[in-house]
Amino acid sequence: MNKTLNNLFKGDKVIWMVFFFLCIVSIVEVYSASSQLTYKGSSYLEPMVKHAGLLALGIFFMLVTMNVQCKYFKIFTPFLLLLSLVMLIWVLVAGEATNGASRWVGIMDFKFQPSEIAKGSLVLATAQILSAMQGENGADRRACGYILSVCAVIVSPILLENFSTAALICVVIFMMMVIGRVPIDQLGKLIGVTTLVVVVVITMTMLFGNAENTEQKPTTRTEQVETEKQKDKGNLLSRVFHRFDTWKARIESFSSNEEVPPEKVDLDKDGQVAHANIAIASSNIVGCGPGNSVERDFLSQAFSDFIYAIIIEETGFIGAFFVALLYIVLLFRTGRIASHCENAFPAFLAMGLALMLVTQALFNMCVAVGLAPVTGQPLPLISKGGTSSVINCIYVGAILSVSRSAKKKEDNGQPAVATNVAKA
Repeated sequence: MNKTLNNLFKGDKVIWMVFFFLCIVSIVEVYSASSQLTYKGSSYLEPMVKHAGLLALGIFFMLVTMNVQCKYFKIFTPFLLLLSLVMLIWVLVAGEATNGASRWVGIMDFKFQPSEIAKGSLVLATAQILSAMQGENGADRRACGYILSVCAVIVSPILLENFSTAALICVVIFMMMVIGRVPIDQLGKLIGVTTLVVVVVITMTMLFGNAENTEQKPTTRTEQVETEKQKDKGNLLSRVFHRFDTWKARIESFSSNEEVPPEKVDLDKDGQVAHANIAIASSNIVGCGPGNSVERDFLSQAFSDFIYAIIIEETGFIGAFFVALLYIVLLFRTGRIASHCENAFPAFLAMGLALMLVTQALFNMCVAVGLAPVTGQPLPLISKGGTSSVINCIYVGAILSVSRSAKKKEDNGQPAVATNVAKA
């Protein structure tokens, strides 16, 4: 029995434990936070069953990925980059719109976000470039140019419709460049140019955006798609810059220091933030208990973007700290795995994927507690989702593959093949 379990759950046991804890939290909280979906579908179990099915599918792909030796991941890099680019162009031209942004591609009854595939593809490409151009004193100066070129091609189409995802990718790639020892002067120039671009984008947003055009969007995807179809798509500039209205509204809402009395809060315009704050304030430190949330009935994305607020409401700050701790353990454990890798590629790949998961989780948590503007980023491995749930499981599978199959350093500095590979 133990041998069978060891053959199934290969790789680092701590990563496995973190993953299963996140899955348990996910199933419980999605079931609790999906009251709106159960009301519309007239079934209490359907949202949870669908989500559990997606997690099961994700676990299947995770096991497949885990059993692929990490050195073979390099083969997939050009194909994934090409697939990502084609899908991102497709979603810009003929994608389904959600909350005013085209982010989904539909094939028959299956819908997915190409940006999820693009995130992993860029991490894979960056890890390969950094590892191939490592020297005794760090990465070759040309590595920065190669990485920025690949990022420009993939991130640009994402930026037009999903600024938060583009920003997330750029932050993660920058951290990988720091870990990959890209020359400090190049990193400094990159920070300067990025700051200038951000200032220009914010200035244009505040000048040309119209926050009054961000009235509450339809709540169902069908209604959103029908609404988008009715909009005028003939003006090229409006198609490129139509997200300025939403960005300006979010910036103004986040940066405003004005105290708004409860009776004057606009729940149509600022309902998500207001109800998230109510959920956190009503937790009373210890929480109201799983399944007893009140604000889940009012938060339109309680099961996705704002699920962390529901976790706080139901489990208090102890539950919130436990969830945050799981991501911290995931990051530090992956760092330990990477530090024991003899070769650079698996180390960079594992750290890049862990940074992607943890940074996205940090984005989501900061939004839920009011420390960042609303971004629309789900909580990895916990929020209800389709593409993101499966892809995040694949990321974990890749980390487990590195822990299982990458060559390890011995205490005396000599390389040794991973124990599990030797046994296999």
